[in-house]
Amino acid sequence: MVETAVFAGGCFWCTEAVFSMLRGVVSVMPGYTGGRSMPGGAAPTYEQVSGGNTGHAESLKIEFNPSVISYSDLLTVFFNTHDPTTVNRQGNDVGTQYRSAIFYGSEEQRLKAEALIRELDDSKAYDKPVVTEVRPLERFYQAEGYHRDFYKNNSEAPYCQLVIAPKLEKLQKRFSALIQG
Repeated sequence: MVETAVFAGGCFWCTEAVFSMLRGVVSVMPGYTGGRSMPGGAAPTYEQVSGGNTGHAESLKIEFNPSVISYSDLLTVFFNTHDPTTVNRQGNDVGTQYRSAIFYGSEEQRLKAEALIRELDDSKAYDKPVVTEVRPLERFYQAEGYHRDFYKNNSEAPYCQLVIAPKLEKLQKRFSALIQG
């Protein structure tokens, strides 16, 4: 049985690299969600989303085996590999397309996400309150093909070295038990 989680935590090149390392993750797909419908029902393009006027966030659709990795584990990794306290920003990436959001597919996912956010805020896990949106998943649009496996195919690129590689190092140190063998 496979379940789906959809998260937005900044650049989808980063989130794809992070979640593709986890055991129990069957597939990861960068894309766009959370915005308005495009004319004629067309999928938004990277250029349109990057312009910041579509309301869509760069997101990641994660298909996972819940008997190997739980949705709660995915949430924990999500909150530990991006800054959930900044509005519309992750590092140098600024705009609504880089916001922190969880797009839930079930009431159970919504409740788990909201409970974890309350726990993080109550425990003062961060210096500021968590601003991650929790919204129902309406429609997920796959990103253009050249965004798939971006880190894997471009690991020597400056952005990958400066932004993604440190996230992966943090993931390996903090969540080694969840990493694929």
